[in-house]
Amino acid sequence: MITGLEELTPKQIVEELDKYIIGQNKAKKAVAIALRNRMRRQLLSKEMRDEIAPKNIIMIGPTGVGKTEIARRLSKLVKAPFVKVEATKYTEVGYVGRDVESMIRDLMSVAVGMVKKEMEEEVRREAELRTEDAILDLLLPGVGKKKKKTQDADGGINLGNIFTGMNQGNKDNPTVINLPGPGENVSEGATIDTAADSDSSKTNSTREKFRKMLRDGKLEDKEVEVLVTAPPAMGMDMFSGMNLEDMGINVAAIPMFGGKKKKRKVSIARAREILLADELDKLIDQERVNEIARERTQQMGIVFIDEIDKIAAKEGRGGSGEVSREGVQRDILPIVEGSKVNTKYGLVDTSHILFVAAGAFHMSKPSDLIPELQGRFPLRVELEDLTAEDFEKILTQPKNALIKQYVALLGTEDVNLDFSDSAIRRMSEIAGDVNSKTENIGARRLHTVLELLLEEVSFKAPDLKGQTINITPEYVDERLKDVHEDQDLSRYIL
Repeated sequence: MITGLEELTPKQIVEELDKYIIGQNKAKKAVAIALRNRMRRQLLSKEMRDEIAPKNIIMIGPTGVGKTEIARRLSKLVKAPFVKVEATKYTEVGYVGRDVESMIRDLMSVAVGMVKKEMEEEVRREAELRTEDAILDLLLPGVGKKKKKTQDADGGINLGNIFTGMNQGNKDNPTVINLPGPGENVSEGATIDTAADSDSSKTNSTREKFRKMLRDGKLEDKEVEVLVTAPPAMGMDMFSGMNLEDMGINVAAIPMFGGKKKKRKVSIARAREILLADELDKLIDQERVNEIARERTQQMGIVFIDEIDKIAAKEGRGGSGEVSREGVQRDILPIVEGSKVNTKYGLVDTSHILFVAAGAFHMSKPSDLIPELQGRFPLRVELEDLTAEDFEKILTQPKNALIKQYVALLGTEDVNLDFSDSAIRRMSEIAGDVNSKTENIGARRLHTVLELLLEEVSFKAPDLKGQTINITPEYVDERLKDVHEDQDLSRYIL
C-alpha cells in the first residue's frame, strides 16, 4: 500500500521544498530521507516491515526559520495522512483540555477524508447521472416514470395479471400469450389502450428537453424543494469535558443534534451539490473507506508536533506548571512508542506512525524533555539562523515570495509596484540588523518591514490607479530610517 511516495526521490522532495523554503538543507534532507524510508519499508516482507520502527525527528531552531513551513509544505507534497498539531494545546489526563490521543483521532479523520475523496472520484460520473435524474424528478414530478398497462372495467389489457397467470402455469408447459400484431383485432371485443404509450412518449420528450436545459445551465436559478439535514438544535458546549469519540457516539445520528431531515427551497445549483453529496455517500462503502484509511494511517501516517519545547520542564524550576508539562510528555510517550488509540473509526495502532517534532528551545534544551521521550526522537536536526542574504532570497525566489504577493495584491487596484534590486537588498539588511539587535524572529521580520514600508501606498491605492510606484533604497530609508535607527522605537514597531 504505497500512496504516491514512490514517485518522489529524496532529491525531488528537497527540490520541491526548495521552491518555498530558503536554506535549511539539513532539515530538508532529514525529512526527505524519513519520507523515502516510509516507502522503502512498504516494499519489505511483512515480518521485516513490522520490525522497522520509524526514525522520529526533532527540528531545533529559532522561530521564523522554516520549521513550520517545512511541515506545511510536506502536508501538500505527500499523499499520506498528515496532521500538524501544537504541543501547547494538550493537557495532562485529568485536566480540562484536549488529551494527546486526539492527535491520532485527527490523523485518522484526515485519512478517512483522503480515502473518501479518492473513492468519490471513481464513482462521481455515476453519482452525477443519478443527481441529474433526481433533479428532473423534482422539476417534473411524475413525468417520465414508467407506467404499467392496466386493464380497466372496459376490458383493457393488464400485463401484470397476464404475467402472474404465466407464473402460476405449469413450468414444463409455460403459457404462451400471443399479443395482437399491428392491425389485428383483439378477440372478444377487447381493445389495447395505447394512450399510455402516447403519454409516455410525450412526457419522455418533455423530460429530455428539461435534461438538455439542465445540462446547458439554463435552470440553475430555478428553485426546488429538497430534503436537507437540519443543523444542530443546540450547542456542544455541554459536552466539552467529554470525549464523544471514545463514547462511540455518532453525533449526526442523534435527532437533537441535527439528524432529522427537513424540506428546504434551494436553487438548482445548490440542490445539485446537496443531492450529489447524498448520491456519493450511497455509492461509497463507508466500512471499506474506514478500513483503508486505518491501514494507511497506521503504515504511512505522519504527525508534526510543533512547539514541543514549550512542554519541556525547565531545569531548576518547579511548580504546578512544570509538573503539568511533564505530564503531557508522559502522555505523549506511549503514543510515540506505539499504542492503540480508540477512534470512532476503530482502533489505530501508532507503532509505525512517523512523528516529527519542532521547537525553538531558546528557553529550554532538548535534554529537558524526559529521557524516554528523547529516546523516541533519535534524529536531531538544527536549523540555522537566517542572514541578510537569506532574507534577500526569501523576498524574491520562492514561488510564494513576499514581494510577488504584494505586487499581486496592489495589482488588483491597478497600482504597479517596481522594486529595484538595491531596494530589496536594503530591506534585507534592515531586517537582519533588527533581528540581531532585538528578538530574532527570523523571516517573520520581513512581514513587519514590508507592511511598514508599503503602508502609505496600500492606504492610498484606490487613488493611485494606473500609477507605478518605484521602490528604491532612498524610498526604503525614508520610510524605515527613523524607526530603524531608534532602537527603543524599533523594539515596538519593527
